[in-house]
Amino acid sequence: MTLQIYDTATRELRDFEPLREGKVGMYICGLTTQGAPHIGHVRFAVAFDILRRWLTAGHGYDVTLVRNVTDIDDKILRKSAEHDVDWFAWSYQHERATNDALDLLGVLRPTYEPRATGHVTDMVEIMQRLIDKGHAYAADDGSGDVYFDVRSWPDYGSLTRQNIDDMEDDGDAAARGKHDPHDFALWKGHKEGEPESASWPTPFGRGRPGWHLECSAMAHRWLGESFDIHGGGIDLRFPHHENEQAQSRAAGFGFAGYWMHNGWVTLGGEKMSKSLGNTLSIPEITKTVRPLVLRYYLSAVHYQSTIEYHEGSLVEAQAAVERIEGFLDRALDETPTEYAEELPKEFAAAMDDDLNVSGALAVVFDTIREGNTALDEGERDDARRLALQVVAMTDLLGVNPLDPQWSAGGDDRAEHALDQLVGALVEQRKRARAARDFATADTIRDDLAEAGVVVEDTPNGARWTLSSASTNNEKA
Repeated sequence: MTLQIYDTATRELRDFEPLREGKVGMYICGLTTQGAPHIGHVRFAVAFDILRRWLTAGHGYDVTLVRNVTDIDDKILRKSAEHDVDWFAWSYQHERATNDALDLLGVLRPTYEPRATGHVTDMVEIMQRLIDKGHAYAADDGSGDVYFDVRSWPDYGSLTRQNIDDMEDDGDAAARGKHDPHDFALWKGHKEGEPESASWPTPFGRGRPGWHLECSAMAHRWLGESFDIHGGGIDLRFPHHENEQAQSRAAGFGFAGYWMHNGWVTLGGEKMSKSLGNTLSIPEITKTVRPLVLRYYLSAVHYQSTIEYHEGSLVEAQAAVERIEGFLDRALDETPTEYAEELPKEFAAAMDDDLNVSGALAVVFDTIREGNTALDEGERDDARRLALQVVAMTDLLGVNPLDPQWSAGGDDRAEHALDQLVGALVEQRKRARAARDFATADTIRDDLAEAGVVVEDTPNGARWTLSSASTNNEKA
């Protein structure tokens, strides 16, 4: 079967044909580190994680995935200044928080995750190429800015099917040393009041990268002049991806062969974003919802579709996950060490149809239904065979309940049950002590100790720990 993907540049389904047989180079516009991660922010990572898994396990490709970190921009400088924190510390804090959130959701780490600030030399080289070719210029007002000349590149606007004169410009050209209001910054000269550490010396003057140039430089450095797939959120198509493509191809690079864009997560009909303040952070949501359920929720619709988040959104995802778990619990006596050798053809066909995840999940639940029927009829061998197919299919989607990922970090159901049971006994002991029934209190404590639970009385109440674990839970 041939994988077909929707190329947003040509606006059509295209058979996927990599540049090099058996290998795929993929670049994803990744982390923007000006704030804490929320479900809208990580939707892109889940969507392209599914693509990567299908390319790798479904088709056997060797995938090189580059997911960048934009670790310096106007927002990072502004927000770090508002909080009186060094911009690089602010950026790194949120880079780590976002990676923690992606780990929590089972998103596989990229092959490489470059930072913009580590590629200034690459950016200078590209700028010089563009200037030499007549597609860029240094502002003549002494600002140190360098701009891309959009009218020098006839193909500008082709990615988003726009005419330059119909595009919205961003201000007075003369005031910023531009030749045309539509020209965009490749390099931003250092401005008074900005930290000196947020600038680098170049032949054009001290300054910092323009957002668009960052990605062109990092993609070129780690994937070469041409690569297979460029992905990102649909909101990045213009101006970011339009500008990336223009400057890269004007520099003489083939750049991306396919463009893929995922839809938004909305809240009350509006795009979920930090600027709107309508964010839902991953750490907060996963205090009450298992990460597996949240991962399923973000995975269960087509990557191009908009997800509307509302109260109760995760109830259906919870029920679906529990249905998968219930069947696997019934059909498998122990965690399998092998998966099904072959996936159902209908599942593969759905995934090859531009990652039709909803169609693929329909096959998963059809298989579960068939497996439950086999169990009811006493056909345990057939049920096990079908269960292994379910494990394989859900693994390719990143929602396999048996993956150790979902039992790491204290988020599995067994640890939740342990917390509830031990907590209830600690509360009984507390009441016994209050009633001066020390015999009962001591008996509870001894029973817990025999089970490997150590109870320690502190000024803030009783604290219990598992004697063989480093993680503890505190209960007053």
